[in-house]
Amino acid sequence: MKVVETKSNSKVHKILSSLNENKWRVALKGILSGLIAGLLVVLYRMGIEYGTDTALNIYAFLKSHPIMILPWMLLIAAAGLFIAWLIKFEPMATGSGIPQVEGQLIYGLRIKWFPVLIVRFLAGILSSIFGLSLGREGPSIQIGASGGQALAKKISKNKLEENYLITGGAAAGLSAAFNAPLSGIVFALEEVHRSFSGLILITATTAALTADVVSKYFFGLKPVLSFTATPQLPGHLYIWLLPLGIISGFIGVLMNRALLGFQTAYNKLPWFIRPGIALLIALPCGLFLPQVLGGGSNLIKLAETAKSGISVLLVYLGVKILFTCISFGSGTPGGIFLPMLSVGALSGSLLGLVAMNFGLDASYIADFAVCGMAGALTSSVKAPVTSILLTAEMTGSLVHLLPVAACSFIALFVSDILKVTPIYEELLKRIIEKNGEAIKNDKLGGLIEIPVEFGSSVSGKCISEVEWPEGVLIVGIHRGDSDIVPNGSTQINPGDYLIVMSSECTYNDISTTMRNLCHNNS
Repeated sequence: MKVVETKSNSKVHKILSSLNENKWRVALKGILSGLIAGLLVVLYRMGIEYGTDTALNIYAFLKSHPIMILPWMLLIAAAGLFIAWLIKFEPMATGSGIPQVEGQLIYGLRIKWFPVLIVRFLAGILSSIFGLSLGREGPSIQIGASGGQALAKKISKNKLEENYLITGGAAAGLSAAFNAPLSGIVFALEEVHRSFSGLILITATTAALTADVVSKYFFGLKPVLSFTATPQLPGHLYIWLLPLGIISGFIGVLMNRALLGFQTAYNKLPWFIRPGIALLIALPCGLFLPQVLGGGSNLIKLAETAKSGISVLLVYLGVKILFTCISFGSGTPGGIFLPMLSVGALSGSLLGLVAMNFGLDASYIADFAVCGMAGALTSSVKAPVTSILLTAEMTGSLVHLLPVAACSFIALFVSDILKVTPIYEELLKRIIEKNGEAIKNDKLGGLIEIPVEFGSSVSGKCISEVEWPEGVLIVGIHRGDSDIVPNGSTQINPGDYLIVMSSECTYNDISTTMRNLCHNNS
């Protein structure tokens, strides 16, 4: 029987009750987490924007003064070696950062917040000065999560609350990066934590809203992508959402496979030359196609009107996909959210230009671009609600919410048909395979909160009827507004949250095993 005795039950019940009864205390800590994360991400965002602007100026200068290209290549070599050393120093700061946060919360990966912050800031800003095609959102999420983790080390009394603050920091990171608090909240629940509870929602909400206030104080109230005109798509044009969803779905699938393929190819090269290759490729891109540098905000604005024509947009699309894969595959710290959105916007704009031959008014091309953004992101990440909300918040308009949602779910269907694994899930798998036991949290004991899904193997059963793994203690059940100290005859219902304590197994083992039991894996 895997149920703790009365004395232990009493202690756990006290912990659970304190968490549930002191929601405002948790909310206050969420505000603190959002404040710290918001300030960190604002600094990072300022650095990235300054770096991208600097890159554009530098490449413009090099184009008019080609004699300076050789000294610049020497700087490329030095910067590449420095970034490679930083990645070697802290491998948990490589790439996007979102898989690391997911692994930390779901599988108990051990991450040191301070080295992560140092590497993220130094390598991220340095790579932006050379114009790599990387976004700020993934690093911002990990920076926010690191801020929440740092706070938790000071004020948290248990593992559950620490995870709440890390989740809140992650939500705050996305909120501050894109001025998108709702997207930050939903992303924390849908993608990062992959479960819902009242305390998680409270922490994520207070943190995301606080970070949004901080971000707006420094960057103003304008949306990140302020589309000049996005008219409401008429009902008779909804027929175009089918090919738009299919195309953006294929774009997301293509991006996933290309990103992973380039990462695999880079892994065959010596570690110290990988970032340098990406920096070197940035040179011709910056000289001849500077629009593809950075995350891609300028390409999204270009796609809004599509005045450049089909051939030019096709060139931008192809080069952006290739340059993003080269940049990300090198392991240089940076995200793929914004590059993915820019690629989706270009694909939507291209279809809009084609549709103009069938009578589409040019004013609706912006709608096609917005839908393409959400479709490509959904196909890649497989977080449709986040993609829909993020697109709406970034563009500052809700008039296209219905077509965006329709396009997103069509793209998701395409991705599922092609059996594509969500990009962050696949990247997390590679991180675990590469680093192995070195990144696992080997701390014994602690509380873990596991949601019970409808159709899972434990749903509807009594605790005594379930064959629990060795070392697992079911010490509490959170059901609605109640906290239950279970015994063998206590029935487990869908929607319950099992409070699990480890004894003989590691945090990682318990978290993985219990999630397999409590989740519907069909």
